[in-house]
Amino acid sequence: MVKIGMMIGDRYEVLEKIGTGGMSDVYKAKCHKLNRFVAVKVLKQEFSENANFVSKFRTEAQAAAGLMHPNIVNVYDVGEENGIYYIVMELVEGITLKKYIEKKARLSFKEAVSIAIQVSMGIEAAHNNHIIHRDIKPQNIIISKDGKVKVTDFGIAKAATSNTITSNVMGSVHYTSPEQARGGYSDEKSDIYSLGITIFEMLTGRVPFNGETTVAIAIKHIQEELPSPKEFIPEIPTSVEGIVMKCCQKSPDRRYQNMQELIADLKQSLMNPEEVIVPNDPDMEAGTRPITDSERAQIKRRTAYHDRYEYEEREEPMRLRTEAEPIYEYEEEPEEEDDYDYNPKMEKVTTFLALLAGVVICVIVVVLALKVFGERDDGKEPDKPIIASEESPTPSPGKKYVKMPEVRNRSVEDVRNELKGLELESEVEYEESDDVEMGKVISADVEAGTEIEAGSTVKLVASAGAQGVEVPSVTGGSYEDAKLKLAAEGFTVTREEAFSNDVDEGLIISQVPAAQTKVAKGTNVTVIVSQGKEKIRVPDLIGRLEADGRAEAREAGLEIGDVTYESSNEVGGGEIFYQSYSKGSYVEPGTTIDIKVSSGPKAATYKCNASILAPSVEEAPDYVAGTEVAITLVTDDGHTLLETRTASFPQAANYYGLTASGGTITMTYTVTIEGAPITDPDTGETVTPEPTTEERSFTRRIEFVEE
Repeated sequence: MVKIGMMIGDRYEVLEKIGTGGMSDVYKAKCHKLNRFVAVKVLKQEFSENANFVSKFRTEAQAAAGLMHPNIVNVYDVGEENGIYYIVMELVEGITLKKYIEKKARLSFKEAVSIAIQVSMGIEAAHNNHIIHRDIKPQNIIISKDGKVKVTDFGIAKAATSNTITSNVMGSVHYTSPEQARGGYSDEKSDIYSLGITIFEMLTGRVPFNGETTVAIAIKHIQEELPSPKEFIPEIPTSVEGIVMKCCQKSPDRRYQNMQELIADLKQSLMNPEEVIVPNDPDMEAGTRPITDSERAQIKRRTAYHDRYEYEEREEPMRLRTEAEPIYEYEEEPEEEDDYDYNPKMEKVTTFLALLAGVVICVIVVVLALKVFGERDDGKEPDKPIIASEESPTPSPGKKYVKMPEVRNRSVEDVRNELKGLELESEVEYEESDDVEMGKVISADVEAGTEIEAGSTVKLVASAGAQGVEVPSVTGGSYEDAKLKLAAEGFTVTREEAFSNDVDEGLIISQVPAAQTKVAKGTNVTVIVSQGKEKIRVPDLIGRLEADGRAEAREAGLEIGDVTYESSNEVGGGEIFYQSYSKGSYVEPGTTIDIKVSSGPKAATYKCNASILAPSVEEAPDYVAGTEVAITLVTDDGHTLLETRTASFPQAANYYGLTASGGTITMTYTVTIEGAPITDPDTGETVTPEPTTEERSFTRRIEFVEE
């Protein structure tokens, strides 16, 4: 177990943990020999105990260690110490391309092409050394703080792909090539396809194919035509559109044949964006062929355990991201005949003939049905009763049936994997046998070729060899105790995990082969370890309308609790902008989530901090200082803030939280008017009248300040 402060390989001092993933943990360390900081990737314990995986992992990592390129996260060293398998890599501080796209929504075509060129140069260096990445995607591309683009996990994806299951299946399947989705052979052109999907996402901010399950997405890669990125962003140049479409052709032979060709076209597109770099090839417009049942079964088999191993990926915007994220677990199978180089014209003819045959068959069925049921309607018995075959029972409507494969003299693990891909369960019993090699299937309770309902359980009998060893019971105990107990008897152990409402977390639910079964010494025993009660992954409700968020929470098995309505300038009215449990976290079924919903933009408020001065000469020429003045301040929306009389100036006016942006000050004062002397014409006497008073008013405009 790695601890902070320990030394690995007598030179790497572990400083801190900076990342974790499905198969390894990543630590920041200091290399004391070269006095530099490095990233040390350490295999998790469950993978370190798998000799087959470790062998492939070490081989691929050693091959990657020979790569040195500015656009690759370089591997410096590979080693093992006290059961700790590690890889020493270049330490890159930066952000993944995936996070960069999320922050910017989408990239300009120049930025996307520039990044694609750097990624292509890194991939080219690997291909020149006969190393295929097999997992090119934005999560495996890092943009360093100084703007350098680097591809990570070269050479590690192959070992991981064939031996591990990780939670990143959903992430990787969006970028997988059709030949990888089928489980067939993959080469340099598979990396070109994945890079094309990555460029598509950079340009549009979305992936071309999406779906609710990994199988649905994989089938779309095989069957559906890639939509043009111009459908989503019309301003994408013609040259870049052509490059993406050529990278993502279904047939590898129609893609770029090497990275040099792709890099040349990418550079040309920067100089002449609207030039038609990739000519229109009529063959490229050919339709795709339907997926076969066997291919669908392969895809399902490789993704069957996805949810069991799902983990929450850390969202750290500026950190090292070097975790290999393999696509699928699958058993290597013999390659079928290459079916990519089909003739489009011949395919159309074949399709027409198939439709014609279908019509003929339908007509025959209708005629036979009319004949049979017509005779019954006449009260006549049919000449011969219709008897269902014992081996192939008549399928019931609405139920799915699959054909039982041949299992005799095949490896137990191979058979169980194939049955799982066909949606069949299996139970294994072992018996001693001198005739059948140990670990091979002797018989099954269902004959090969029989139609059997999906979900059924097939009982297998396997050979324990001439002299079998009894498997001890480990159910109900811890994984560590089980591993020691089984290893002491000479068995190897594989750990799988599942939720259980009855078995406490960390304890073993079941084991295969079952306890007291006699099997060959060295047989692999699979133990299913409880993850505790089944938990629900919290969906992302942020940005959804309240009604949609409530519906999604209910579909996930959760309840909406307190709903608070608050104004927000960043989220539209009616949209959720807060949830009490973060997206991706796991909670018990029925958990209550509190949300906050935007009631729309927050209304602007204003403040008034004014000092009202005495009337000026311009405003009131006849105003006499010291005269009492009536002051009224009314806002534009009709609210009276101030109503007072004073002879003392200036007068303070401080108010907050106002809804109007301004108001009017009205000032009223009294003026004394002296009477003019009047002469009496009869007596000649001069009389001065009593003085009179008169009220006079004026207004001032005042603007408030926004808070």
